[in-house]
Amino acid sequence: MRRFGLLFRIIIAIALGIIVGIIANDWFIRLFATFNDIFGGFLSFIIPLIILGFIAPGIGYMGKGAGKLLSITALIAYVSTIFAGIVAFFAASNLYPAILSGQSLTMFDDPSGALLEGFLDFELHPPFEVITALILAFVLGIGMAALKSDALLNIFHDFRSIIELVINKMIIPLLPFHIFGIFANMTHAGQVASILQVFAVVFVMIILLHILYLIVQYSIAGTLSKQNPFRMLRTMTPAYFTALGTQSSAATIPVTLDHTKKIKVKGNIADFTIPLLANVHLSGSTITLLSCATAVLFLQGESIAFGDVLPFLLVLGVTMIAAPGVPGGAVMASIGLLESMLGFGPTMVSLMIALYLAQDSLGTACNVTGDGAIASMTNSINNRWGITK
Repeated sequence: MRRFGLLFRIIIAIALGIIVGIIANDWFIRLFATFNDIFGGFLSFIIPLIILGFIAPGIGYMGKGAGKLLSITALIAYVSTIFAGIVAFFAASNLYPAILSGQSLTMFDDPSGALLEGFLDFELHPPFEVITALILAFVLGIGMAALKSDALLNIFHDFRSIIELVINKMIIPLLPFHIFGIFANMTHAGQVASILQVFAVVFVMIILLHILYLIVQYSIAGTLSKQNPFRMLRTMTPAYFTALGTQSSAATIPVTLDHTKKIKVKGNIADFTIPLLANVHLSGSTITLLSCATAVLFLQGESIAFGDVLPFLLVLGVTMIAAPGVPGGAVMASIGLLESMLGFGPTMVSLMIALYLAQDSLGTACNVTGDGAIASMTNSINNRWGITK
């Protein structure tokens, strides 16, 4: 299988996972659930090291202006996330009266509860939290850039080489098996499929919004970098399908990073922007979250004004940082805001979780694909204004 491209292997893994999930018995599903627990635990362990190993030397190699470029990237990501939510809100407000007429609020359990557990109770704790890794990488990277000292930078160069070796020799080859296990378990659980059937129209709207938003992002990136935006999007397709399977922006970092460099983003720019964006750029998740939240409110017979949505979005864009490290993390991080700012009750929260988790992978795939566009924008800004030397 290694002779085939990663994209082909991922598509095969998804298709086989769905087929096996339909026909396999509990024992077989639990076998792969065990593998997923072990591999997922290792991913959780290695993600902070990937962030530290790529962001810190990436910033350090840029030299003067690294802090400024870091701020520009974070600002673009935040604006993109907020704007995505605004687009989703207005689309939902105008379309739901037509496409959800006759529907009513139905109680669903959290679909993750129907998933089978592995044979082993495996738990591997990361050396530090994702937020800690981000801040530590920023401090060390900007410090190395300011001091212009090669001693620590050379150490981080070797550290990044070790992380790259782990990614290329272990994570990338095993990702298709991980994706296979996830889809087999989800299909076997059955409840996700029932939710998709009931709210299929809502999910079609969400997918269309994801596609349109990605086209807008890459049109801007392509204009700035003087590239064909659709060719750039096609290059980023493996990252999209990897995220579709892993349901985690952070777990997809190795693939996103590799293909971002193929759309003419400089290596040092990609090395620090992609791990950063995997944790702060959540346009796809925000589109999904706002679309689902508005649907739940509509089915409850309630309405929401833009004046209530905007403060929610501004806080949500900060609250969801680091949530991409965990499948479904965005909706879990937003529950408190849904209850306090939008007035969600227990039944509405339960339905919201079910709706979101049923297609969480689509929002994640939109997130990571958009990361490539923002990295390209940052690269173009740096090339034009000479922020870093």
